[in-house]
Amino acid sequence: MLQICVYCASSDKIDPKYFQAADELAGELVQAGVQVIYGGGAKGLMGKLADGVLARNGTIIGVIPEFMKAVEWDHPRATEMRVVPDMHTRKRAFLEGTDGIVALPGGCGTFEELLEAITWKRLGLVTCPIIVVNTEGYYDPLIQMLERSVAENFMRAEHLQMWSVVERPDQVMQALQDAPGWDRNAIGFAAV
Repeated sequence: MLQICVYCASSDKIDPKYFQAADELAGELVQAGVQVIYGGGAKGLMGKLADGVLARNGTIIGVIPEFMKAVEWDHPRATEMRVVPDMHTRKRAFLEGTDGIVALPGGCGTFEELLEAITWKRLGLVTCPIIVVNTEGYYDPLIQMLERSVAENFMRAEHLQMWSVVERPDQVMQALQDAPGWDRNAIGFAAV
């Protein structure tokens, strides 16, 4: 794997356990020799992830919309900062050429990015592994909702293979390697 996309929070007002998980993930990704692409922020888990990658001499690429850069949300020391016109372009940039997606805890922006990646995978637009880091059960309600969507025939049972859930950052690289393959022709069974 060459590039891993990480979705995560920008809030600084969260429990320290989430910052610890972001730093641990940074260490795992750098040790694995992958470059990280993320939302480009300097605060919250985004900032902690970037600082952790940089402290370990890793490569971190930020992708930030112009309007966020205008209010100086961008990380000043990211290895590379790609400034894009809007959120749609940003999300596409996250997924193009990415070998895996990892979601740390976050708010509505993180949920939206994660669910869009799952949707794109369902349609065969992306095929890379998607790993949810479920720090202390943070994502339990979302996982239950996705499972309910299968139980109530909004998605197929096969769609449960589109993502994997781990409890700790030190499980991420193995989960990325062990993720079931996904076919670009997934649109053939996207409908229920």
